[in-house]
Amino acid sequence: MNESMQRPDEQLYRLMKNGDSAAFAELYDRREPGLFRYALHMTGSAAAAQEIAHDVFLHLMSLTCRYEEERGSLEGWMYGVARNLVRALRRKGPVEEPVDQAVHHDILGELIDGENVAALHAAIRELPEAYRDAVILCDLEERNYDEAARLMNCPVGTVRSRLHRARGLLAGKLRRLKPLEMVSRWG
Repeated sequence: MNESMQRPDEQLYRLMKNGDSAAFAELYDRREPGLFRYALHMTGSAAAAQEIAHDVFLHLMSLTCRYEEERGSLEGWMYGVARNLVRALRRKGPVEEPVDQAVHHDILGELIDGENVAALHAAIRELPEAYRDAVILCDLEERNYDEAARLMNCPVGTVRSRLHRARGLLAGKLRRLKPLEMVSRWG
């Protein structure tokens, strides 16, 4: 099915809730990769990211699921659940597993070498959560401002200002680690 003919997430959700396993599979295939990448960037752990992405779908299928279509997009709701799962994991303490360099398919991976990727991701994980979300969605996931605003449940202007501030903070952190070539993207 081509992209213009895709059924909306919300329609797939309704079908899934009525027992349509093909609708669940379609929704899972569409949204799991993005949720996994988001959780990977937020935690730095492939194992934790996989668990978080799967838990989002378990929550979506549960009888206690509180998604309400009139309150927003299903995709935004799913990212909100993932964000809450990341918060819960971070409250338990740091995740020790380093990010696997082969997992990166982002624009930054092309700009810096493998040694600096780890430093970049460590610096991103140190950002305040709202700034971290903006960087991950806009710079690593290459979402536009409108998409990021929808997923973060905030105005586009807020995404822009958080991203600007986050890039400034990252530039400061990375400037201490590496000369100009590493910070040129951020500052």
